[in-house]
Amino acid sequence: MSEFHNGVWLWGVPLVYALACLIIACSAKILRAWAIAEGAALAALGLALAGVVQQAFSYANADRLGLVMLVLVSLLGWVVIRYSRRYLNGEAGQQRYMLAMLLTLASIGVVVVTHNLGVLVLAWIASSVTLHYLLTFYRDRPAALVVAHKKFIVSRLAEVCLLVALGLIYRATGTLGFQGIAEHVLAAPALSVGLNAAMVLMVLAVILKSAQLPVHGWLIQVVEAPTPVSALLHAGIVNLGGFLLIRLAVLLSASPTAQAVLVVVGSLSAVLAGLVMMTRISIKVRLAWSTCAQMGFMLVECGLGLYELAFLHLVAHSLYKAYAFLSAGEAVLETRRNAFFPPEVKCTSAIGVLVRLLCVPFATALLVASVAVWQTGLPGLTIAPVALLIVGLGLAPLLWRINGGVMGAVRGVMAILVLAQLYIAGHLAFGALVPAAAMPAALPLTLWAGFSLAALYALQVGLLAFPRSQFAQAFYPWAYAGFYLDERFTRLTFRLWPISLPAVSPRAHHSTSVLRGEKS
Repeated sequence: MSEFHNGVWLWGVPLVYALACLIIACSAKILRAWAIAEGAALAALGLALAGVVQQAFSYANADRLGLVMLVLVSLLGWVVIRYSRRYLNGEAGQQRYMLAMLLTLASIGVVVVTHNLGVLVLAWIASSVTLHYLLTFYRDRPAALVVAHKKFIVSRLAEVCLLVALGLIYRATGTLGFQGIAEHVLAAPALSVGLNAAMVLMVLAVILKSAQLPVHGWLIQVVEAPTPVSALLHAGIVNLGGFLLIRLAVLLSASPTAQAVLVVVGSLSAVLAGLVMMTRISIKVRLAWSTCAQMGFMLVECGLGLYELAFLHLVAHSLYKAYAFLSAGEAVLETRRNAFFPPEVKCTSAIGVLVRLLCVPFATALLVASVAVWQTGLPGLTIAPVALLIVGLGLAPLLWRINGGVMGAVRGVMAILVLAQLYIAGHLAFGALVPAAAMPAALPLTLWAGFSLAALYALQVGLLAFPRSQFAQAFYPWAYAGFYLDERFTRLTFRLWPISLPAVSPRAHHSTSVLRGEKS
């Protein structure tokens, strides 16, 4: 498959970002540089949308997966750059920030449009390098430097895994094109040892770059960086690991070892991060822990072969996290309002806990019923039971908000039914974009994932219902400390690769708390 079969529309996006970098590097006026950056971001979004229009009227076999990702990245880039202009008004180093931001966006653009695994890996590495300069924008903040240092180490380890995997894949298949790799895997009677090892290394790299426990600390503490950088990181960069797994779906589906690593690590990260998030007060820190948990869910979905659900999850998570970080101030006000006007009935009894637990099978049953209705018109529609369970666990809390008695319960049911239809429609739309799993995941992995996610839901219900119970009192210090995983990893990084920190300035005196994840 030709590297440029998507046409100049798509490859024009990273080229526009790169051209804007060259112009800004030669411009001394900040206002003019911001105008160029915003214009480049708008032009990139226009090119991505033009690609959508072109493919809508073309019968060619287009890469719709990359096209959707490119539109998403271009939209995020435009919003983040516009926000950055206001956010950094009066700050020193704005030109340096713009150059790093545009180069990061250009690298991400190459990641999503290329059909060559080697090019993707090199562009992913480039985005990590340029992101380092964004994370260290405030060079007088010790916490920011510590975070960037930890991320630098984690990223370099991930990239070693990626480069070794590239060598193994090329040796086994003779190509680094995604189509060529898929054809080789499908034609072989069984996956070779080299390809299996390569896929395991790819999975390890994704785990490292997706901030899964216990190497998650840098993502939690990155709130010390400028807010638009946090938004881009959580909404557009961390998700790239899931995108790579979807690109390599054929190879991943043929590697039970890689699938097992994804499901086990992803589920444990989702459970632990979800529990830790309950102990946090800071809005941005809660969002960061939420990203760890959501990426864990996404890895589980990829490990189970639910690629359409994973891609739907990726897009929804990107849009939500960008909005959440860029409107963190409004989220604080909303939290304060909820403190005076609780949005839901408090659950403080065993019967209430039982009712909330029963919300899961009830929500799942509504999903199953909705699928059955759709199947009357679309007999070929099939959704894996574990996917329905995952979505049911996510929708069940809608039934908790029953302040209005019977009418409140009806509103909860109606909300689930509406969202169920949207999910099924999304399943159909995104199912046409991603490759189908070559084979379903092993039954033990499916049971493990289902049990882990159900256990997380049950623990959250119990802790919310009985926050002063003996178990909750003993559990809280461990959860608040993130189970002490990041402290151990931080000490290890400092021992292996020490870092020299600047003197603490009045502006940065408060940043020590960030190391424990409490910077708001």
